Amino acid sequence: MNKSKPLVSILIPVYNREKIILETIQSAKNQTYQNIEIIIVDNCSTDATYEVVYDEARKDSRIKVFQNEENLGPVKNLKKCLEHSKGEYIKILWSDDQILKDYIEKTLPFLMNDMEIGFVYTSTIIYFETGKKRKAYRFGETGEYETKAFIKAHLFGEKHVPVSPGNALFRRKDIEKNLLIDINNPKKLDFSRYGAGNDLLIFLFTAASYSKFGFIDENLSFFRAHKNSFSISYDLDEYYTYSKVYFLNNIFKYKKDREVYFQYLYCLKKKYRYMIEEEQKNKLLFFKCKYLFIYLFKKFIQKLNKKIRRK
Repeated sequence: MNKSKPLVSILIPVYNREKIILETIQSAKNQTYQNIEIIIVDNCSTDATYEVVYDEARKDSRIKVFQNEENLGPVKNLKKCLEHSKGEYIKILWSDDQILKDYIEKTLPFLMNDMEIGFVYTSTIIYFETGKKRKAYRFGETGEYETKAFIKAHLFGEKHVPVSPGNALFRRKDIEKNLLIDINNPKKLDFSRYGAGNDLLIFLFTAASYSKFGFIDENLSFFRAHKNSFSISYDLDEYYTYSKVYFLNNIFKYKKDREVYFQYLYCLKKKYRYMIEEEQKNKLLFFKCKYLFIYLFKKFIQKLNKKIRRK
């Protein structure tokens, strides 16, 4: 293993992207950081995606292509990518996104030079089918920040923190630990269906395990917002809300300080109060939030009682 130039695995799970997948692969191939592998797993596409990526792999030994015998869904397909990879560091690159050629060169030093930094992400340009574009996920100036600020921003629903890990770089061990397939929730939502909430929990649980994260205020990542993307095609707010509840109910695994738990709990409740005040006419939203309050409070009491019994 080359400690000065560790292997970085770029994971590209793909399904029915024959027209745009080559642009994604090319952005991975163009990296100025040389010690990379590009892992592509085709999720049993019904178009010519597999043929396109297989042909590309024949031209570049860094590209390794696999195909599932059946469609596993987006989360399990990402898991397959991870299983086929060998890198110490993991870059998730969704099949409709791109990164600049110096993405890894600029992000990797954050993780290599400071073990207290859990992940690093960059400012992102989002392109729309209308031709418009906007800059997103700018946290501040390039540098290191406390992870508690990242967690609070998500619990408050602030827009300057990413949900998808597509603009971030992680250590392998954290992706292996925090990429969850099934997420227990009272509504029995199937979290493996879309990957919504699962992606956020990679960020949140990793953040809870470290004191800092890195941010680069450069547009090194590019997302496409189009009708075939999951985030555009489906209403996923409910999945993300319950993923935050799941995170809070499991935070004791990562944070032993009870005051920290209360702080996060307060943040989530404050967010729901704001939603209710802004959407008073929406009775459905009110009852959803009320149900979440009750569910969250019951879970908290159960955990508190268990801790008291142990003492």
